[in-house]
Amino acid sequence: MEAFRAIVTAAETAMDLGRAALAVARIEHPDLDETRWLGVLDDLAARSGAAGARGAAGRLTRVREFLFAAEGFRGNAADYYDPRNSCLNDVLTTRLGIPITLSLLLIEVGRRVGLRLDGLGLPGHFIVGARVGDRRVLLDPFNGGSELTAAAAAEIAARAVGRPVTLEDEHWTPCTKRQIVTRILRNLKGSYAKREDWARTLAVVDRLLVVEPESPVHQRDRGTVLVRLGHLHQGAAAWERYVTHHPDAHDAAAVRRKLRTVREKLAALN
Repeated sequence: MEAFRAIVTAAETAMDLGRAALAVARIEHPDLDETRWLGVLDDLAARSGAAGARGAAGRLTRVREFLFAAEGFRGNAADYYDPRNSCLNDVLTTRLGIPITLSLLLIEVGRRVGLRLDGLGLPGHFIVGARVGDRRVLLDPFNGGSELTAAAAAEIAARAVGRPVTLEDEHWTPCTKRQIVTRILRNLKGSYAKREDWARTLAVVDRLLVVEPESPVHQRDRGTVLVRLGHLHQGAAAWERYVTHHPDAHDAAAVRRKLRTVREKLAALN
């Protein structure tokens, strides 16, 4: 946890996004060798041949063709919620991922060949933006690195969330590295919760509290996961903090009811 904290609390310009993603992957792979997987990113960049291409447009084309056509990286639509889709080392091994990890892959390989690529957090989907001359290019790494129009991006987001979407200026604002790490963690939390892997879910929530320490949602969820794990005293304490500091939260009444139930269980144990 301390290694993760040191990476993600660094200044934006100093944070290594690849290292941060690998630090997240240690939840699933505690013995992960960071140096090995950073070397794989270096190797992909070198083998792409993009560094020798002419101009940003040439380098971007070369990287896209190499990663998504030659190397076969693609979206794991068949098993979207597999936790391995959120682990960069697994994505590098299986060539399968979800929008944000495939976007991170493109960003990091692109960085190694001199490209400045940005992550764009659309509702329910994540894409990459690139400035090529005076034109902004939108790319969808989950779908083979295909180029998107703004209208097509909105359609993809609408399908992802199941309702019409109007993309606002905030959606076109590049995500910070910390925001990208946060979104990976949120995806991973959902994957573990679906599997009722509460120990790893707790590990994710604890890391979310490192990057977003003031988030009431993470504070509430920590209590929920602790109760699921049978740590009733700790879970009740977390819920107590949540309803005390956020008495008007939309779910405060429901959390109070659950807190009362846990207290009754603890009283029966005495």
